[in-house]
Amino acid sequence: SEDISGILTVKLLQAWLRICVPPQQQWQCVNFCTLYSAMEKKTTDISKDDDSTTGSCDKKTKVQEMQRYFGLLPSGELTEETLAVMKKPRCGLSDVEQVGETVRWKKKRISYRLETIKLISVAQKVFRRAWKLWSNVTPLKFRNRIMTVADIDIFFYNHNDSSPFDGRGGVLAHAFMPGLHIGGDVHFDSDEDWSFNSTGINLFAVAIHEFGHALGLSHSSDPGAIMYPAYNFDPNYEPQLSFDDVKNIQKLYGELPPPKTPTKCDPYLSFDAVTELQQEVLFFKDRFMWRKHPEFEETRVSLISSLWPDTVPANLDAVYENTWENVVVFFKDQKVWAFSGYDLVSGYPKPISSFGLPKTVKRVDAALYDEQSGKTLFFVGSEYYSYNEATKKMDKGFPKQVDETFLGMTSKVTAALQQGGYTYLYSGPQMFEYAMWSGRLYRVLRNSYFLPCTKY
Repeated sequence: SEDISGILTVKLLQAWLRICVPPQQQWQCVNFCTLYSAMEKKTTDISKDDDSTTGSCDKKTKVQEMQRYFGLLPSGELTEETLAVMKKPRCGLSDVEQVGETVRWKKKRISYRLETIKLISVAQKVFRRAWKLWSNVTPLKFRNRIMTVADIDIFFYNHNDSSPFDGRGGVLAHAFMPGLHIGGDVHFDSDEDWSFNSTGINLFAVAIHEFGHALGLSHSSDPGAIMYPAYNFDPNYEPQLSFDDVKNIQKLYGELPPPKTPTKCDPYLSFDAVTELQQEVLFFKDRFMWRKHPEFEETRVSLISSLWPDTVPANLDAVYENTWENVVVFFKDQKVWAFSGYDLVSGYPKPISSFGLPKTVKRVDAALYDEQSGKTLFFVGSEYYSYNEATKKMDKGFPKQVDETFLGMTSKVTAALQQGGYTYLYSGPQMFEYAMWSGRLYRVLRNSYFLPCTKY
């Protein structure tokens, strides 16, 4: 008997399509239903010239089932809207290929390996971002391996497995259920013109989807889900997991344990950001912050949301206070928020490029506002930019190398602060104390120096 989704009999659909659809569209529709309809079982040896038919089921009903799956009006007719869905760039499997009986990985640390390709370093960055979306909502950890055997192999090619690609367009990629050998592997069509940004055939969007398959997820009928069979390449769309995606992956692997409250005296503690706010100094870590007031010896940890409820994200990249405009500015990935008091400033959040940073800058590592000059320094990797808060433009002659101005700072700046005539640059668990204008290095301290902990 048929299950809840039914069985799409491809040969019957072929016969029906020859009646209802022009010949040049018949094979396209049959191929789509063969590969992608959620109602079918795996079918093999379907030929373009196969005129045979079998069974006696209602072919119109089967088309209606397919239309319902994709959220279309279930008319049973191959309308223009139905054909448009069939033509969209899509995943190459009706469901992820099942290898044995394994439906999920039995471990929380999963390794992957990418074959050597052109622009491998760029592709690696894209894949790390894609894996991070899944690790952000589960206990899973993903590790890239170069030479050794990995759980998941990632390839770009047209291969000889049971689901070959079709050249440019159409089928872009497919993956296999977790398991041994080919299980968990992800294949991308090497004929596609892959894009590493928000335009064109976005590798990031496709990778998130296919990695979901490699972790054991099937397709979703929710058009807003990452696991929807057709990819979304809208340049204004930032790929992210939907409620449906999160619910299904957590059903397989469980929820991510809540972060532990950080300890200010941890010698390995690295702050996400540090800033002055009126008379206080705020130290940010994960979703927490310490507030140090000059009139109080005790410093307590609290949630960021206690000051900015449901607006400021956790795991911030940078924060600074513009005392001239009386606003505090937060950076996370490619977005920036500005608050006047506890109220979001009109027009925010904005992209970080609105500050004049080049499109190549994907995040700001640290920000430092200098009240005397009215300039804000943005630290990005080994470089820094100077932003004029009055003119709202970047100063000419930037970026500059950090270690040219701040001698001895050869590692990435993770937070920054000005206080008492000194500039403090944080790098991991260390804090570098500089003369504010000369860039002369005075001391290297633990980054908990300003917190009431141990005297150094």
